[in-house]
Amino acid sequence: MRNLLVWVVVQDEGGRVLLGRRDGSAYGHGLWGLPGGGVECGEGLPEAAAREVWEETGLSLNPAGLSLLGVRRYEVDGAQGTDFLFRALAWEGEPQPLHKTSEVAWFAPDALPADALPWIAPLLDAHLRRGARLTEQLRDVREARVIA
Repeated sequence: MRNLLVWVVVQDEGGRVLLGRRDGSAYGHGLWGLPGGGVECGEGLPEAAAREVWEETGLSLNPAGLSLLGVRRYEVDGAQGTDFLFRALAWEGEPQPLHKTSEVAWFAPDALPADALPWIAPLLDAHLRRGARLTEQLRDVREARVIA
């Protein structure tokens, strides 16, 4: 299966990242994850990112205000795809658990919960801390290979 996905790193003034506990999702049920998901046919990447954040957390983002944090290619457990990782520093509303999300909370990027999706920590390390623009995760999602 090939996927085209968007994920959003929503950061507060202190640099904490908003995560939602996935609920009822076919992928990662019960684990903490970034807001995001699939890009719909005919939808732009920033628009898909803003829509996913709205659906999962109720925060309203201006797609034009999103910055591209990086791109990740992955190939793990028979699935492969490309993720576009955006960063949001401005929004309207208060985060709340909505579609396929049972709770939301803020976490320091270097202190994520133990039950977060295993690819998030290495991805945040590569893109937020080290400034990577392009990464790959092959075979083991707990490691992010920086390409650029």
